Amino acid sequence: MTGKTANRKASAAPALLPRFIRLRDAPFYLGMDRNRFNANVRHHLTTIPIGRQGIAFDRLELDAWVEDYISRNGRRPKAPKLEDDTCQNVTECRGSAKKVDFGTLKSAVDMHKEGGSAKAQAHLLALTQKKS
Repeated sequence: MTGKTANRKASAAPALLPRFIRLRDAPFYLGMDRNRFNANVRHHLTTIPIGRQGIAFDRLELDAWVEDYISRNGRRPKAPKLEDDTCQNVTECRGSAKKVDFGTLKSAVDMHKEGGSAKAQAHLLALTQKKS
């Protein structure tokens, strides 16, 4: 068997994860440093002796600890903020707010002089009818 054939067969085979994870590799498997692993995780797991000095942990038990940790401490994603129908773009809303002259109250007469809307004209008509 040539080197190219061996490489193809090795890459075609699925990667097998070991069932036991050694103490030196367990913190890396969980994505944390050794001190944090020893303080927060290790006392929750069953220690599996390997040989005279080796210590390992069951990968499935590590995965179960992660699931439990996430269920207790994980955060749910924030709900999307609903935007107002009148304002789809924040910069446009801020820009339109700057165009308004705060504290200026226009009467129906002033709006009529400026060629105001039909609603303002109807309001002016109602006011003039009340006076007469």
